[in-house]
Amino acid sequence: MQIPIDKTAETGEDEPHHLIEIAPDLAYKRLALVNVAFFGPAGAGDGGWTLIDAGLPGTASTIVNAAKARFGGEGRPAAIVMTHGHFDHIGALTTLAERWGVPIYAHALEQPYLDGRESYAPPDPGVGGGIMSLMSPLFPRGPIDVSGWLRQLPEDQAVPTMPGWRWIHTPGHAPGHVSLWRASDRTLIAGDAFITTKQESAYAVATQAPELHGPPMYFTPDWVSAKRSVEALARLEPERAVTGHGRAMAGEPLREGLHALAEQFDEVAVPAHGRYVPAELRRKD
Repeated sequence: MQIPIDKTAETGEDEPHHLIEIAPDLAYKRLALVNVAFFGPAGAGDGGWTLIDAGLPGTASTIVNAAKARFGGEGRPAAIVMTHGHFDHIGALTTLAERWGVPIYAHALEQPYLDGRESYAPPDPGVGGGIMSLMSPLFPRGPIDVSGWLRQLPEDQAVPTMPGWRWIHTPGHAPGHVSLWRASDRTLIAGDAFITTKQESAYAVATQAPELHGPPMYFTPDWVSAKRSVEALARLEPERAVTGHGRAMAGEPLREGLHALAEQFDEVAVPAHGRYVPAELRRKD
């Protein structure tokens, strides 16, 4: 079952340096099948902005050039903040760390995948249908090692270099997955806690028709925690959200869809069966 969400027209998203702005100090760019977010006002200059996540391998130059176009200078941020460390969010991280030499912040539970100690659990290619699920055994599981720049997100839930924001632990898709929340205008950077496209389907990834979904099925090992994370984010009543996959959404369609996703999570987000699906949640369909 899909939960449709109104589509907001966007133009120019495939232009090399184009960013889609959803607030005066927040924009994002789609890099093939994943989004990266840029926090900071246009023209902020070097050190005046923050990168959230680091896209796919081979996208470092695209990220740098987009940052130069928006912020000026050499496009160097104050820090990089990671929602989690899956391959499509850390693809350019080592290159950017070596180029910029800035701190990289992540949750304590996510650090083993970013400092060379551990690889993620194997994917579940039999869930969700679609070519993306079938291809998931080919996706890198890490780890990478950016320990020279890696820092732990502070326990008080402040987000370094992002005043007014706090991080929220939203596990399920990854043990140390975090979402970023700014209460003053109810803006959410959700990572993959929920997404706005059916990531298992290459067609949906290509068309980007906006609809609320749970985290990508093939890389989610803890469905009980994933549900609790979506429920927690729905209670925030966000005004706008940018997710790791799919278009940013806003307003009542976002809130209604997110509440529907939380309420129907077991039926619409959890696979009917699979290696990580608890016995009590498995279905015959």
